[in-house]
Amino acid sequence: MSPAMARRVLICEDSKAYAAGLSRFLEEDPEIEVVGISRSGEEAIADVERLAPDLLTLDMQLPGMDGLEVVRTVMESHPLPIVVISAVVARGSERASAALTAGALEILSKEQLRLDRPDDVWAQAMRSRLRRLSSMRVGRSRQVFGRPEAVVPRSARIPRRTAAAIGIGASTGGPPVLASILGQLPEDFAVPVLVVQHMTPGFIEGFVRWLDRKLALPVQLAADGERAGAGIWFAPDAGHLLLTESGHFALADKPVGPHRPSVDSLLGSLAQSCGADAVGVVLTGMGRDGAVGAAEIRRMGGMVAAQDEASSVVYGMPQAVAEGGVDLIADPAALGQALAALRPAVGKR
Repeated sequence: MSPAMARRVLICEDSKAYAAGLSRFLEEDPEIEVVGISRSGEEAIADVERLAPDLLTLDMQLPGMDGLEVVRTVMESHPLPIVVISAVVARGSERASAALTAGALEILSKEQLRLDRPDDVWAQAMRSRLRRLSSMRVGRSRQVFGRPEAVVPRSARIPRRTAAAIGIGASTGGPPVLASILGQLPEDFAVPVLVVQHMTPGFIEGFVRWLDRKLALPVQLAADGERAGAGIWFAPDAGHLLLTESGHFALADKPVGPHRPSVDSLLGSLAQSCGADAVGVVLTGMGRDGAVGAAEIRRMGGMVAAQDEASSVVYGMPQAVAEGGVDLIADPAALGQALAALRPAVGKR
């Protein structure tokens, strides 16, 4: 591929040795061109404007402005796909969560990148993923907590209905959307909310802790055998999150497509356990995870909603769901208000 057609990557990294190694690692792919290396956050912001890269890789610990502030500034002034690659953002880190909700698309720890093995299958897959991320459409960062002033448009309104449980699935671009939607649920919201967020293994725990400090409702990881009460429950890394007919969580590790946890598994279990009182919501993300489970909810008479194309970073998962039929297609503000209006199904949980 000619340099004019290659995906342009800007590296922000204050270690000269690591920046050089990362540059060599990326340019093993002929479809990736490293257009510059920034040594500080301030330099990265200027280089984003000057070089117009397709993707920014960003260390979190930098001299002067730190990486989180760089994410916020870039996403406000010159939004583009950002992948954080840092030794500071460790497993379970809440700083990773802050970066994701500020607009970064993915978090990788430096130990995950084997720069000394650029030719193995894993390295090729990683570069392929970065190429795909570089083509993502991202918008300016917005306030993600609190209740938006915008009113749900009349075309997006749905009849008030009951729900025994809500299942939400998201992937690339999902954390800020989840924060926006979940931030609209009041502290007395009684319907259990079960969430699958595709995320690099090791980071979901930090994201859950970070959300728990920000939201009105309690947020925690679901545990096998635990009863599904009011609050927000995330699937852990270990397996698929299911809801049983008795209203308890079950974690399963049986392969279901390419993802674990799987949105299809979650929504399918809600269809079986809650029937017409199941609600499924599928948000931004690559692929089709969620389409099969959402169809099962629809067959049982439950409600299905999907994020609209205009507000999605990747209109893959929600599009696949929409093609099968949905009750509501809307932006995060409208989705959050629609969920907040749901009433608990009496005697269902």
